[in-house]
Amino acid sequence: MNRKKSKQRTHYVCQHCGTISPGYMGKCPGCNAWNSLVEEKIKPAGNTGTISKGPGSEAVPLHEITMDQLPRYSASSAEFNRVLGGGIVKGSVVLIGGDPGIGKSTLLLQEATQINHKILYVTGEESLQQTKMRAVRLQLNSENLYIYAETELEDIVETIHKLKPQFVVVDSIQTIFTAALESAPGSVSQVRECAMRFIQIAKSMHIPIFLIGHVTKEGYLAGPKVLEHMVDALLLFEGDRDHFYRILRSIKNRFGSTREIGVFEMTEKGLEDVINPSAVFLAERQTDTSGSTVVCSMEGTRPILIEIQALVSSSNYGLPQRNTIGLDQRRIMMLLAVLEKRLSFKIGSMDVFVNAVGGMRIDETAADLGVLASIASSMHNRVIDPEAILLGEIGLGGELRSITHMESRISEATKMGFKKAVLPKGNRKKLSVSDIELIPVNNAQSALDIVLQ
Repeated sequence: MNRKKSKQRTHYVCQHCGTISPGYMGKCPGCNAWNSLVEEKIKPAGNTGTISKGPGSEAVPLHEITMDQLPRYSASSAEFNRVLGGGIVKGSVVLIGGDPGIGKSTLLLQEATQINHKILYVTGEESLQQTKMRAVRLQLNSENLYIYAETELEDIVETIHKLKPQFVVVDSIQTIFTAALESAPGSVSQVRECAMRFIQIAKSMHIPIFLIGHVTKEGYLAGPKVLEHMVDALLLFEGDRDHFYRILRSIKNRFGSTREIGVFEMTEKGLEDVINPSAVFLAERQTDTSGSTVVCSMEGTRPILIEIQALVSSSNYGLPQRNTIGLDQRRIMMLLAVLEKRLSFKIGSMDVFVNAVGGMRIDETAADLGVLASIASSMHNRVIDPEAILLGEIGLGGELRSITHMESRISEATKMGFKKAVLPKGNRKKLSVSDIELIPVNNAQSALDIVLQ
């Protein structure tokens, strides 16, 4: 009597968010992405494909744990050290993402050749000769760096156990696959499983592992969002790859601040640290042009001066445009409403373009006053006092609200040669006498009366 062959069970997995559906749908029920569900075979129970637990997994009382168990290795780049929170933590897993050609592989190859420890660089996108060509172009060489061109996870794990490196770099996680799964490399199941294997190796062998990840055309890290939650740190490169400067931002960091950034300059010899970002971002500023002002943004513990440019012109295409680069568009819409309602600016029929110069992205509200002043300056074609820096959050009533870290911001402005600082009155009483003239104001209208020439 012939037995019927058991049917292979499958399900559909969204390649954007990881949502699992028993049947195909044109639109993902989790993230609403179209045509993102891909059929994958269900892994049999018990075939987890994970490695065994390493030694030292016993429970330890908190008071017996010493900080010596998590030493930090110092990277050769001071900016990279800053973003990592002071260095590379032993046993950590760091995911670095960014657009193609922005400098992910370049940065890690530079660090791999400068660190005086045995390092395994796994390349799944380039051959050994291509990696060597890139190293020669960047004038890099090291006797401690081992290049391994492989994409199968089992071979990589075997090589790690055999070579016993102090660091591992995987370029990139989307190219690695395990034979335990039948789905294609780069799929949700493969990325999640391979990342978990690398995390277990890092924790059991106490070695730092750097994973390079691709980003989508929308700027988000490719693969499931769960990958971001699995790693210890997530660093993303920002900026245009055709621009000289690159910004490495910490999105998640279990061992440091999540607001730190590192600024690099792309040169013929690779990425070089930018020691004074404020000077770089203000280097080409024109002081005799309307619509330009300077604000100070706190990135972690570092104050950075950034030029804000605005252009306001009559709309000739019906619906007025509202375009922003490096700033939250919803925040800009709110400031335009304050200008219209509280300061009587007839800006509803005007096109408004606002830009944070240098590829920076400003998330905090401390730049509100500078943005509002730039828009007002461009609309009336009046130049803002080039020696003044504007600091403060704008409320819906047009009032100027206090902000944090004012002393650090004032100190950076003084260092860069500014003579005046327009700030909220609530911040003035907490500041000592400074070398810069402090001008406290209550509302946005008073600030505009002072700085518009």
